[in-house]
Formats: sequence, C-alpha cells, structure tokens
Amino acid sequence: MKKRTRYTDEPMAVGPITDFLPPPDQLILKEPTVKVTISLNKRTVDFFKSYARRHGAQYQKMIRRLLDVYASRHN
Repeated sequence: MKKRTRYTDEPMAVGPITDFLPPPDQLILKEPTVKVTISLNKRTVDFFKSYARRHGAQYQKMIRRLLDVYASRHN
C-alpha cells in the first residue's frame, strides 16, 4: 500500500530566488590553443586510443591534458 501525502494549510515562504549562477560565458574557461603536427610512436598512440575507448574519452584530449599537466609542473 502506498503512503499517502497529507497536505496542511501551513503558510509557505514564496518569493523570487536571486540568481546565484555565473553567466554562461564565465562557465567555460577556454585557453587559446595552437595546432601542431607531431609524430608519436605507434605503441604510444595505441595505448592512448585503447585507454580512451575503455573510458569513453578522446585520446587526443588525453594526450593534450597530459602535456598541459607536465608543462605546468615544470614551468
């Protein structure tokens, strides 16, 4: 048997909710990028493709993120 909801005549505080979220253009932090051509070992690319496929990611983004983290730690 389902439990029935009992409503009361208690007063409800109703009013406008102030906007607390930032505007959409501030939600995406995009850094400028530069296109490059790079030759990698087939074994390396296969590793990233396999890992990306298992996790539903894009292997190029994984490589880019890896390079970004490496560069920021050694900068």
